[in-house]
Amino acid sequence: MNDGGGVVISFGTLAAGLVTIAIFSFLYRDNPLYRAAEHLLMGLSVGFTIVLLWNSVLKPKILTPLFVEGDFFALIPLALSLLMLLRLRSAWSHLSKPVLAFVVGAGAGVSIPAMFDARILKQISATIEPFAALGETTSVSGMAIIEALVGLIGCVTVMIYFFYTRPDTRPVRAISTIGVYFMMIFFGATFGYTVTSRLTLLIGRLEFLLGDFLRIL
Repeated sequence: MNDGGGVVISFGTLAAGLVTIAIFSFLYRDNPLYRAAEHLLMGLSVGFTIVLLWNSVLKPKILTPLFVEGDFFALIPLALSLLMLLRLRSAWSHLSKPVLAFVVGAGAGVSIPAMFDARILKQISATIEPFAALGETTSVSGMAIIEALVGLIGCVTVMIYFFYTRPDTRPVRAISTIGVYFMMIFFGATFGYTVTSRLTLLIGRLEFLLGDFLRIL
């Protein structure tokens, strides 16, 4: 498409620019353009999810093994999937509960060990690793030792803050207060990271609107 100045704008750029402006129009107030863009996003998301499930799950794991390869074990996930659809009927919704319990149990069995390893074991290992390296022949920088000490103090003090069965003594309260400061620093850093990432997205959209779409920059 020609914008009148001899510059060709592709259909994708035009559509992206119009949808971006429609989304930004919500900053003024709720309006039909914003709702249309919102519905378009939901429709595209649902359509993409359906196509992805068809190409990655239904066709290669159920339909092809069942009707092409003759693997009748594929009837098991097919039957479980059909039972899940019975939740749409209140009279038969109880038949889907065993399937849902199986899915939740299997998901918990897979995710809990992985989360325990990533969130606890790896964190403990990263906390004590610099101190374990002190007894080895390899040299450890002073900054690494300071960082390890700060991490260890933060880990211990925050854990003591959430240890509710502890005796409420003055030293314990002082240690818990240190843990509160560490949590405040963490929450502040997390909030700052979130704001920075959102501003990065906003700047990217503004650069697209003013550059690729409107050709101002």
